[in-house]
Amino acid sequence: MSGDPIVIESLRKEYGSFVAVDGLSLSVRRNSFTGFLGPNGAGKSTTLKILTNLIHATSGSAYLNGIDVVKDPSGALAAVGTVVETPEFYPYLTPRETMRYIGEILGMRKEAIAAETDKILELVRMTEWADKKLGTFSKGMRQRVALGQSLLNEPSVIILDEPTSGLDPRGMAEIREVLKNLRGYTNDLTIMMSSHILHEVSDLCDRVAMINHGRLLVHDDIDIVKSIADYRALTLRMLDEPTPQVLERIEALDNVVEARRNGGNECLVKLSGGAAEQEKLFRDLQGTGIRVFSLSEMDNSLEAVYLDLIKESR
Repeated sequence: MSGDPIVIESLRKEYGSFVAVDGLSLSVRRNSFTGFLGPNGAGKSTTLKILTNLIHATSGSAYLNGIDVVKDPSGALAAVGTVVETPEFYPYLTPRETMRYIGEILGMRKEAIAAETDKILELVRMTEWADKKLGTFSKGMRQRVALGQSLLNEPSVIILDEPTSGLDPRGMAEIREVLKNLRGYTNDLTIMMSSHILHEVSDLCDRVAMINHGRLLVHDDIDIVKSIADYRALTLRMLDEPTPQVLERIEALDNVVEARRNGGNECLVKLSGGAAEQEKLFRDLQGTGIRVFSLSEMDNSLEAVYLDLIKESR
């Protein structure tokens, strides 16, 4: 076993005949912010629940800071903060009272709880609401309190399961800002965050692990993963729905590697070459009679790699 703070070895989880996690092995590097990516049903939440001892694996092992999660869950989770399921709080407590309650459960001294609470509430931008009842808070505000309580025991590892899920745009932006600031909160912090929002992972993370059908597809520095794509990924928006015949006509154009429907009236085009080839494609499309009103390059090359890997693993 490696000395990494999160280590998963040959993990498997079965629900009857359904295999949610299928022989997954993964080591998360110390002090990294790792995005754990995959489509819905890929096994992300199941893996994180096994790591945090909410469910047990059918086979395989999981270690946190070198401690077996199954054999010694208390020891394994002692230096780990988690937000894995939808946070539930006593609505009649305030954030400050909630922190005191959690701190007492963790066996912290009152002075330490008070000192950490002030720092954490400032970090998650909840100082103004420190003494307001949680029952009056929006989901985004409760999620910020949940992130705060995960820091109370000064963890070296934080595990997050889709922390912005279900939030409105403002709530998502607030949580992302908190997550950006987490790296500066302590000098020794490893974060593993599941998500299906690609630009969120691209913006926050320095490493990425992608899974599908419970199996690992790729795990590396995010810049290295992005470089897997050796083409430009373009989105074509058309007035009409792209039929198979239209896609064939696009694929027949110079430098087009592939054209496939991307939902609605959109088409995803893989184009080899650079700006000159992209300009030529635009001119060529005008001569086909295909009614294209918008052609744009994906601003997130992680998305292109993700779509390729997920497609190949089906």
